[in-house]
Amino acid sequence: MKVCIAEKPSVGRDIARILGATTDHRSYMEGNGYQVTWTFGHLCELKEPGDYCENWKHWSLAALPMIPPRFGIKLIDDKRIKEQFNVIKKLYDNADEIINCGDAGQEGELIQRWVMQKANVKCPVRRLWISSMTDEAIRDGFAHLREQSDYESLYLAGVSRAIGDWILGMNATRLYTLKYGRNHQVLSIGRVQTPTLALIVQRQKEIDNFKPEPYWVLSTVYRDTLFTATSGKFTNKEDGEKAFALIDGKPFTITSVVKKNNTEQPRQLYDLTSLQVDCNRKFGYSAEMTLNTVQTLYERKFTTYPRVDTQYLSDDIYPKCPDIMNGLFKTSFANNRPYAELIRPLGGKKLKKTKRVFDTSKVTDHHAIIPTGVPPRGLTDVELNVFNLIALRFISVFYPDCKFATTTVIGSVQPDDRKPIDFKATGKEILDPGWHVVYGMYDVSPTDNDTKADNDTRSLPHFEKGESGPHKPTLTEKMTTQPKHYTEASLLRAMETAGKFVEDEELRAALKENGIGRPSSRAGIIETLFKRHYIRRKRKSLEATETGIALIDTIKEKLLTSAELTGIWEKKLRDIEHHKYDPAMFVNELKKQIENIVKDVLTDSSNKYIE
Repeated sequence: MKVCIAEKPSVGRDIARILGATTDHRSYMEGNGYQVTWTFGHLCELKEPGDYCENWKHWSLAALPMIPPRFGIKLIDDKRIKEQFNVIKKLYDNADEIINCGDAGQEGELIQRWVMQKANVKCPVRRLWISSMTDEAIRDGFAHLREQSDYESLYLAGVSRAIGDWILGMNATRLYTLKYGRNHQVLSIGRVQTPTLALIVQRQKEIDNFKPEPYWVLSTVYRDTLFTATSGKFTNKEDGEKAFALIDGKPFTITSVVKKNNTEQPRQLYDLTSLQVDCNRKFGYSAEMTLNTVQTLYERKFTTYPRVDTQYLSDDIYPKCPDIMNGLFKTSFANNRPYAELIRPLGGKKLKKTKRVFDTSKVTDHHAIIPTGVPPRGLTDVELNVFNLIALRFISVFYPDCKFATTTVIGSVQPDDRKPIDFKATGKEILDPGWHVVYGMYDVSPTDNDTKADNDTRSLPHFEKGESGPHKPTLTEKMTTQPKHYTEASLLRAMETAGKFVEDEELRAALKENGIGRPSSRAGIIETLFKRHYIRRKRKSLEATETGIALIDTIKEKLLTSAELTGIWEKKLRDIEHHKYDPAMFVNELKKQIENIVKDVLTDSSNKYIE
């Protein structure tokens, strides 16, 4: 008998239907030579300190650091989980072969490996590896099952991550709680959550300590067009007034008119983080809400696997794109086919293929998030909004580049016996909207930056080099503006690039390897900070609480608070996954780090406390 195991009942039942396992035994399905069962997410976890050593059951500074000679796992203490595990173990004990059908990612691999380890599996194991839950993908996946050993490094990365989080989390939380927590307040510290909190606290302090300062901008209006001085702003009003006096009453002369034709490529396909960013910007959805929604869309076969950090498709997806496009063409909501008119111009011709979209070398386990081609039905408003973003992005990458012309006009005023003072005006003319048509029809701009850019563009009158005439100069007082609070969108970007807020797509992609946390874990980290009352939400803004600020102020160890250092650890975990780094070395480095942290904190004589 072949035993298949999925990550949740709904997925297991889908797989059972495809395999012909139609007999329902409540905790598993059976038929056609298969038994299909499931977990409920994690059934196992790393043992707690008290499971290793009697004196670790009680919180004590003398017991730190707690480092077991060997880490072990145990069943989560839940009646339903224990009952399901007993069913799984019986099936495993009698199995000729096990097929691991867990989610095709690091966490999915860890969940199932731990269950097999706990059940003491002896029979051969193979792996189902698919990027969507469509019937076709499941059938194809079972026709091309892979060896479990192919994913050993994925498991090692997952277990290294879990052990690393245990070493730092268990020890640092007890250490700081006992040393600095007044009234037995638990001070939760984590390898990923603490540097994330540090980012928010740092920004909060920049805002709290900000003092606005005045500056002055010299500009002038010529032929109803605003020109701004190229020399920049004046920090001293008197200097600005002197410059104003030099140009007042003098003629304004056009010295240069340069028109350049440019193109703008379509936005790249969505990975999880960029989808969460856009959903937060456009709809105010939290990162967790977006993740849960796109996970549901995946399980209902409407979109591909969501927990991804690539924005590319492998080359083998290209032949499938016309069918996906055809599915979107047929998609109807409330008797309206929202994508038909967008897809019609693409029909009857070969879809364009570019390295910006299709690049197998930049795809690891899974490709970017795209529709499957299965027309969605019964979507909630939230699901529809998320699906719509994914669908529009997919359609837009096959559209032509946007073509536009940028005109830069330089004008100058010649004071008496001085260098001329230059002024600049720019305008943008759309020659061919290209892919922008996709978003224009829905009044949805791809990013906040695009919206800002659109607001800044203007059409200019025709100017000739050498023309001259009167103008109206102005000296305008402005104030420096304080930094903005993080939103979930901007925090996700900062986590992705280890504290560097980067909008440029190529630069951001280069920094992804050193990001904080995994794409799939970042939403949970943010929610943890809310639950610990370290941060609070004020409209879209994230603010640090007094407790959160006090905690970061107390921690002096850079490993615990530095986004960059934590990003380096994340890079090592990814390297483990790709056979480039030794998992034992990763764990040993963390052991040494926690030993040093404990030593430093225990010798702190400052008598600080966190209320």
